[in-house]
Amino acid sequence: MAGDVASTEKARDIEAALLACASGDKSALRRIYDAESPRMIGVAQRLLKRRALAEEAVQDAFVLIWRHAARYDPQRGAGLTWIYAILRNRSLSILRDEKRTETSDAPVAEEAASEEDDPETVMSKLSDAKALHACLETLPPQRRGLVLLAFVQGLTHGEIAGRLNLPIGTVKSWIRRSLISLKECLG
Repeated sequence: MAGDVASTEKARDIEAALLACASGDKSALRRIYDAESPRMIGVAQRLLKRRALAEEAVQDAFVLIWRHAARYDPQRGAGLTWIYAILRNRSLSILRDEKRTETSDAPVAEEAASEEDDPETVMSKLSDAKALHACLETLPPQRRGLVLLAFVQGLTHGEIAGRLNLPIGTVKSWIRRSLISLKECLG
């Protein structure tokens, strides 16, 4: 019974701290960090298998928590659930990036694409993959942009939807259809 009361109080404290973060209270973020960072590192380490990557994921998660605290809505779910969803998504993005670099012998682009590059700039940086480049050219510009954001810049469907102000279902279906078109074009 005492454990239930303590966990309920902790949940309320986290939710109050998230709402304070949304108002710009940096000490509230510190309270969340002090309360949750050890457990968050453990969760991230189980996903990523390396302490350094887990620490990076937690750091990135706290940056995102701070930036997006105003988006947290207590009516839609618990604060801890929201925080750990951010951590999980960031960990999976790091894992995806790590796998991409481990399996890649040849660079995809002559110069690395940065997050600031728009999709057309990224496409112009593609190296000798002439067949891929030609097939990408056959896609409508907006769908080509989604594919490049997802596979060159490594953004999730949700991140793309947020960046371009599109429904996530639209992003998912356009990327899926674009990949089918690319597969057919590449033979």
